[in-house]
Amino acid sequence: METDRNHRIYLDHAATMRMKEEVLQEMLPYLRESYANPSAIYGFAGEAKRAVRLAREQAAALIGAKPTEIFFTGGGTESDNWALRSVAESYAERGKHIVVSAIEHHAVLHTCKYLEKQGYAVTYLPVDAEGKVLPETLEKAVRPDTVLVSIMAANNEIGTLEPLAQLSAIAHGQGALFHTDAVQAYGHIPLSVEELGIDLLSASGHKLGGPKGVGILYCRENLRLSPLLHGGAQERGRRAGTLNVPGIVGFGKAAALAGETLQQRMERECALRDHLIDSVLIKIPHSRLNGPKRDRLPGSAHFCFRDIEGESLLILLDQKGICASGGSACTSGASDPSHVLLAIGLSYEEARGSLRLTLSEENTLEELDRTVEAVREIVERLRGMKAGM
Repeated sequence: METDRNHRIYLDHAATMRMKEEVLQEMLPYLRESYANPSAIYGFAGEAKRAVRLAREQAAALIGAKPTEIFFTGGGTESDNWALRSVAESYAERGKHIVVSAIEHHAVLHTCKYLEKQGYAVTYLPVDAEGKVLPETLEKAVRPDTVLVSIMAANNEIGTLEPLAQLSAIAHGQGALFHTDAVQAYGHIPLSVEELGIDLLSASGHKLGGPKGVGILYCRENLRLSPLLHGGAQERGRRAGTLNVPGIVGFGKAAALAGETLQQRMERECALRDHLIDSVLIKIPHSRLNGPKRDRLPGSAHFCFRDIEGESLLILLDQKGICASGGSACTSGASDPSHVLLAIGLSYEEARGSLRLTLSEENTLEELDRTVEAVREIVERLRGMKAGM
């Protein structure tokens, strides 16, 4: 079966999404006519200032935060780095112990490795076979000198949703702060920083139909947040540098659109996702779903196929015009199996046969059926080639 190359099937929305047309139109004036620096005092800068203020309100509204608790950044990785390093620096007198899960994004894991070199102790929590952090595991790990617990809202590879409210309550019970990497969850599932007990939260614009290169760090009011960049007084003196007004405006618009359509998108994407999962598991022998069947991101499905090499599968899918991935886009090209798949108990060999299919409201049932058929044919061919060697 050869897919029409003029009709690309895009199933890598966890890596990035197409910018929404409404977002682009909202940004254009700030790339051309209203180009003033919002930090300037003359009247011409007023429109840019008002646009940034509105975007801050829109970003905050999506998680039930105050606009003054939103800081704009260059993306999710920067937000994660800032959150962990700032808490470590600002609250060192409370303790130098940090707890994270073993399946965090590398923006968190690599920052923890850096902090370990600065004298911090880091505990990496195991997860269960579905990728969930069990509350009792965290209870055993936190201690009086724990200053921060960082657990992602949803895993970027297998889509597992974490029990944030229970986990944050345990962290707070020991006097620790709670951060969540919500890059995959923000705008895709309901999130309330108050109800979930979140002190710091990271998100990124291009994961919800906004522009690349812009993100947010939510920081609960009255927490100490040390400056990320030194220089000017932008972002209340905590992140110096001229504001990326078009990007910020785009982030705000994307957040507003996400809030308006959240429920209907979730319902549609969950239906498509469940159809995709059931089709793969039924039609392709020796296939495995990674993560829970239901308690997962609406548009996320991740599989492993016995006796195949995931990279070969991706290349052959690309030849059929189907865009997919094996896992995180940030580890594309890495030779080692995913740390997430190893953490949920898969062997090296099993983890190498992985496929991540992440959909959005733009995908159709027909596209998913064509994709399943393509995967079935390719898996069958690759297994045949291996058997004949």
